[in-house]
Amino acid sequence: MNLHNTEFKKSAVSQNDFPVDGLPQIVFAGRSNVGKSSIINKLLNRKNFARVGESPGKTVHINLFLIDKKVYFVDLPGYGFAKVSKAEKDRWGALIEQFFGFGTISLGILIVDIRHKPTQDDVIMAKWFMETGVPFIVAANKSDKCKKSEIESLLEQIRTTLKLTSYVKLIPFSSVSGEGRDELLYEINHLGETT
Repeated sequence: MNLHNTEFKKSAVSQNDFPVDGLPQIVFAGRSNVGKSSIINKLLNRKNFARVGESPGKTVHINLFLIDKKVYFVDLPGYGFAKVSKAEKDRWGALIEQFFGFGTISLGILIVDIRHKPTQDDVIMAKWFMETGVPFIVAANKSDKCKKSEIESLLEQIRTTLKLTSYVKLIPFSSVSGEGRDELLYEINHLGETT
């Protein structure tokens, strides 16, 4: 997969905007300040391809990026800390629910902050992936902000809180240092070979 051949396709604001071309869709989900856009930028080795907001909640639509005309990276609106109205949060929730119900997700990447115990929203998202059978990976972002000696116990806390089964990969990631990038790309490329 040629990561240099990447284009921003569209911002989906309703179900009519969802792609129906049959290409695999890799969904990036996580709370508002966890660094979804930064992870997408690091995977693509681009600085500001996916917009990084100074304040949480800048992704207000479902943003679709077409990678090498073979796969979509899907950046979902963040949940949790965004300072927006309840009506706007409800709109985001309905849009995400519609997208999940569309049945086109090939792989989920649930992004959590390695330094903190996952939130109830993170637990709900992980449960959704497990109950629907959509394969997913958990990327524990901001590993550069931890001591190496803490990583194992922090990962164990994430695995226990999210009730992850042993087959769910949990990858420490840093959008600063690039830790975990190759491992996550391997999983994405492997998906591309098997779909």
